[in-house]
Amino acid sequence: MSLLFATRHLNPLLLAYTNFTHCHLHPPPTIPSGTDHAGIATQSVVEKMIMKQTNQTRHDLGRDTFISKVWEWKAEYGSRITTQLRRLGSSVDWGRERFTMDDMCSKAVIEAFNRFHEAGLLYRAERLGNWSCALKSAISDIEVDYIDLEGRTFLEVKTHKGNPNDAKGRYEFGVLTSFAYPVEDSEEKLIVATTRLETMLGDTAVAIHPEDARYKHLHGKFVIHPFNGRRIPIVCDAELVDMTFGTGAVKITPAHDPNDYECGKRHNLEFITILTPDGAINHNGAPFEGMMRYDARIAVEEALKEKGLYVGKEPNKMRLGLCSRSGDILEPMITPQWYVNCDGMAKRATDAVRNGELKIIPNEHEKTWFQWLDNIRDWCVSRQLWWGHQIPAYFATKKGEEEILKTDMSNNDRWVVARSEEDAYEKAEKLLGCPRDEITLERDEDVLDTWFSSGLFPFSVMGWPDNTDDFKAFYPTSLLETGLDILFFWVARMVMMGLQLTDVLPFHTVYLHAMVRDKDGRKMSKSLGNVIDPLEVIDGCTLQTLLEKLDAGNLPPKEVARAKKDQEADFPDGIPECGSDALRFGLLAYTVQGRDVNLDMKRVVGYRLFCNKLWNATRFALQFVSDFQPTANILEELMSSGKMAIRDKFMISRLMACCETVNDCFSNYKFGDAQMAAYSYWMNDVCDVFLELIKPVVYDKSDENTENRWAAQATLWVAIETGLRILHPMMPFVTEELWQRLPGRGTLGDSEPQTIMLAHYPQCNANFRNLEAEESMEITMKIVRACRSLRQQYNIANKVLTHFFVKVASGSPEAAASTQTDDIKTLGRASVVDINPDEDSLTKSVGIVVVDESTTVLMDIKGLVDYSAEIKKLEKQLSKTTAPMEQLEAKMAAPGYEDNVSEEVKATNIERLDGLKKKAADIQEAIANFKNLAELESS
Repeated sequence: MSLLFATRHLNPLLLAYTNFTHCHLHPPPTIPSGTDHAGIATQSVVEKMIMKQTNQTRHDLGRDTFISKVWEWKAEYGSRITTQLRRLGSSVDWGRERFTMDDMCSKAVIEAFNRFHEAGLLYRAERLGNWSCALKSAISDIEVDYIDLEGRTFLEVKTHKGNPNDAKGRYEFGVLTSFAYPVEDSEEKLIVATTRLETMLGDTAVAIHPEDARYKHLHGKFVIHPFNGRRIPIVCDAELVDMTFGTGAVKITPAHDPNDYECGKRHNLEFITILTPDGAINHNGAPFEGMMRYDARIAVEEALKEKGLYVGKEPNKMRLGLCSRSGDILEPMITPQWYVNCDGMAKRATDAVRNGELKIIPNEHEKTWFQWLDNIRDWCVSRQLWWGHQIPAYFATKKGEEEILKTDMSNNDRWVVARSEEDAYEKAEKLLGCPRDEITLERDEDVLDTWFSSGLFPFSVMGWPDNTDDFKAFYPTSLLETGLDILFFWVARMVMMGLQLTDVLPFHTVYLHAMVRDKDGRKMSKSLGNVIDPLEVIDGCTLQTLLEKLDAGNLPPKEVARAKKDQEADFPDGIPECGSDALRFGLLAYTVQGRDVNLDMKRVVGYRLFCNKLWNATRFALQFVSDFQPTANILEELMSSGKMAIRDKFMISRLMACCETVNDCFSNYKFGDAQMAAYSYWMNDVCDVFLELIKPVVYDKSDENTENRWAAQATLWVAIETGLRILHPMMPFVTEELWQRLPGRGTLGDSEPQTIMLAHYPQCNANFRNLEAEESMEITMKIVRACRSLRQQYNIANKVLTHFFVKVASGSPEAAASTQTDDIKTLGRASVVDINPDEDSLTKSVGIVVVDESTTVLMDIKGLVDYSAEIKKLEKQLSKTTAPMEQLEAKMAAPGYEDNVSEEVKATNIERLDGLKKKAADIQEAIANFKNLAELESS
């Protein structure tokens, strides 16, 4: 069995829980570890670093030098994620750690590319696609984020110097600009409109509806481009044009718009690209050549005004596509790219979920799975980057064939896909029919999409395509655990590629965890400066260090200033040291299937206190078992001893209940519920109840108490040892340390594990559940809480023991109170506890709490309360309550209140007044009670 997981930012924590959980629930599986090369992100970071340090671009350095710089960066920072995972206690197979650019994974990438090509699934084509001018690369459809603009909106564009007409340098979007094209050999003008005015430089047609009577006379005519004199045909297109929208005439830019692209193919139009890779206007856009695209937008508008062709503009709702990696506004561009036909693979992937072979948890994400894969488009796998797997394709020419250009798609058959350069020469010899010394090979400079190599991860890390021992033993894997945000990016690709290349599913279950966000619900992003390094939470971090990290990064100055402001607001005193266990346990508490985690560091600090509580409680409990010698079968010996008191039976029963709940939660991926069950067991059952109950039993070393003491010690040892094993997947470090300190360690026989990590995970033994003992303890604790309430009500000092009278109904309530009288005395701080006493034996001065219809608790307070002092305290509280109450009443009774005050404020005031009145009434009742008791005691 083997597992897979993905990590980013603080999310390694959520992944680590699954790793530990399955290590403990089953025989230890193989969990291959590794990282991908993050092509776009890594290249972007290194480019910014080089620019900041030396004011050079990657092109200034050259490809080889730049790649060496990336490897240097990887050597320095590449181990950060795995270091975090190690510090977090992730139980993965570090001996099988892989990197997607290492030799094993690179071999798999080349083989997969070739097999796709040989199967007719991979091809090279020139198509309209998403182009990031910031990255100077194509990106796939699923790497696009969208923002909706309701109308005229000004946005910052990082690749531009800034709009001189806007105080903040922003550019205008969300407007529909109308302008006129002069009709050839006519005084007539044809008005069109666009949200991207600069694209008119690449217009090659104006489309009208064939049935639009307004333009019947223009069929077959031309308009003239105002800047270059190009004759632009007027075409009839019923599919694209809506006669009722605007003027009914649509400008067509086939090279820069998806709808226009299809129109261009229908009418065999010219496809004119007007942009350079970085988003500047190229030679086709003269006289605006060299301007950045949105600067050209402004310049084109001014030029149209000068020519009298500008009509106007109006607000217009629109959707902008952004590059998810760079945040840059995307451009539709026609470029030659490599594509993979995913239709057949996608169908197999959806069929696997539909027929139950592949399970997605939570199952509500199946809808997204089907939506994406049922409507899949061919996958653009090439990227115009330098960092990544260089595409194993070579352009072959005969020496001297200078007219054969790789940019000409008519020469597409000259591309040779091969497993090596030697293989490429052999294929080129057959293709060109000439010997090697007459052939020139030029390898494609582009690299593959990072997700191509990541999609091979389940089997590439096992040595595929070789039939290695690891591949035979551990593939297919069992469980994939990852974030729901990469369901398609990674999960679908692994499933499709696994089915295509190995003919089996790479795993049978996908568990999607929630995303960890900041406390305001924002995605953790380097561009926002709100990424929290787990090590900063584990070790603690000063505010100054957080700010210095921002200065040392590659964010622009404006974003650094904004991020610093957020850091100062969120962590004015820095991040306190929490340790790995508290961070893991805190995140578990947040985990709810399908929902994001808005991480508030204060809550993590709260679980650091739980770690302290666990440490102190266990260390305190160890003194109770310092002279106790456990055996390998101590639990079975205890349960069959006949020496157990109700409290002992209760403790073991609650332990079994916790085992059952936690195992069930882990099996069903309810990690938050598992955390709550373990937390409740330790805080409530162990610390608040059992540890307190056994103090007098363990302290009593008399001969007649030997059996009771042994049973209490044995129960405590079992409760702690098993409880630590329950907690271990959630808090590995503190549980290991405490487990090693338990008495008897190293004396429990050959089967005793050397570490808690190798110990069997606790399972529930239903025979050890004792519902009668739990019911008895529940009744007992109700009485104890009543005793404590009375002591608090009358301000009884902790060192003073009190006399309680307990009235209970016959049957199980009376049996519980009678059997556990000593336990009530222990927890209730009682000198005497009388169960169902005669009425004549009750004193007149008693405090009373009615627990329920079957139980009432009374406390003898004679001589324990200074009535006059208590009355003075209460009267002081009453005066502090009546003053604001009277002021509020006067305010509400003032003239004009009903007419001038809003209903919302009125409701708030009524609620506040009711609260003050109740508080005053309670105080008055308490004063009357004390006066009555004082009279009774004096008589």
